[in-house]
Amino acid sequence: MANFSKSNVPRFSVDVYQNEYLPEGGREVNAIVTVTSTGGGTTGGVPLTGATATPSAVPGQGPNAAVVIMVDCSGSMDYPPTKMRNARDATAAAVDTLRDGVAFAIVGGTHVAKEVFPGNGKLAIADRGTRAQAKEALRRLSAGGGTAIGTWLRLADRLLSTADVPIRHGILLTDGRNEHEAPEDLRAALDSCAGRFTCDARGVGTDWEVKEVTAIASALLGTADIVADPAGLAADFTSMMENAMGKEIADVALRLWTPVGVEIAFIKQVAPTVEDLTGRRTEAGPRAGDYPTGSWGDESRDYHVCVRVPEAGIGQEMLAARVSLILPAPGGGAPEVLSQGLVRAVWTDDMAASTSINPQVAHYTGQAELAQVIQQGLDARKSGDFDGATAKLGRAVQLAASSGNADTAKLLSKVVDVVDAATGTVRLKAKVADADEMTLETRSTKTVRVKK
Repeated sequence: MANFSKSNVPRFSVDVYQNEYLPEGGREVNAIVTVTSTGGGTTGGVPLTGATATPSAVPGQGPNAAVVIMVDCSGSMDYPPTKMRNARDATAAAVDTLRDGVAFAIVGGTHVAKEVFPGNGKLAIADRGTRAQAKEALRRLSAGGGTAIGTWLRLADRLLSTADVPIRHGILLTDGRNEHEAPEDLRAALDSCAGRFTCDARGVGTDWEVKEVTAIASALLGTADIVADPAGLAADFTSMMENAMGKEIADVALRLWTPVGVEIAFIKQVAPTVEDLTGRRTEAGPRAGDYPTGSWGDESRDYHVCVRVPEAGIGQEMLAARVSLILPAPGGGAPEVLSQGLVRAVWTDDMAASTSINPQVAHYTGQAELAQVIQQGLDARKSGDFDGATAKLGRAVQLAASSGNADTAKLLSKVVDVVDAATGTVRLKAKVADADEMTLETRSTKTVRVKK
């Protein structure tokens, strides 16, 4: 992606929270790494919209961001007709939220992908005139055809690749299952687009597949959510676009360097959502690997790093890992190190020190388990294993209560009757609305941050 001046680069900080003490023979080291980005960009992280927006581009140098909105136009969007109308209105609201100077396009998605605006394989530059033209083009959108989301993503990728900008982002809306292409075709499209642009995905109504929509967001380092009532689309699209406009830097990687003999067990983002990054490593020199984090604005995220160190004697200590925030250099030059932190291991015979669990590590271990048992519980419920579902969702209620995750606790209460949250005693509800079950599944990875 394009270079940008260092004046536009936010300041990053890395803070490491861990209990570095291990008992004799201890090998597993856990740390929570908090990454915070502040400042930079043309808005200082405060989204500006419409006619009051500050131009996002440096005069004479073109835009610094590009966005493609992919709108489901399959036949099911006409059932009920308000769904298509709300999708048009939501896309118009998102267009209104674009900053002046941002490159953008709109794609209509069926079993094929079509350019709705501006057309001819190009992006438009947002200003008062192009926003009005885009909204006029939206009025001509109609529903008809099937659903092949991979084709939408590939067209978005082609359009975004025409912009020499640091921030490339997609917004995707679907109301149904991806029935008109093979699952491996969607997977191939996601593999092709990963690292080229980020994408937020939304399912409207209750006839879409949660695992498809969340897989899109996961692969493209975006957010996923349900909009059960189409009337809520405009507010959700506006919020997504405001968030996209607040991004100031892309392609930041979390680089993990480990000494000889140290193995990486896993690395996960654990706030604001749980996302396992372990399998996304790209090698970055001897004993170093990079893990993608996507685009950043003014925000903070937490990562759980777990490594296994060689056994050592009492009194020994070592650097278990070095965590760095890396910004790739244009043209393949040496990357810029934005910030870094150290993970340590110290062997002690002090039982109190070595058995104490760091509060941050304990909290996020519970949050990761919470996301996992919700998915397992819902899968068990769908398969008819009601005893298994009750056990897993009961554990989820217990974890949500103990960690203070009130939002997830509220969603769980629509699927189970809570008898005793502290012990995880629950009863499955006899009838659960599709929207309530899908909302719990879609938002199961959202976490609450630990109070530090």
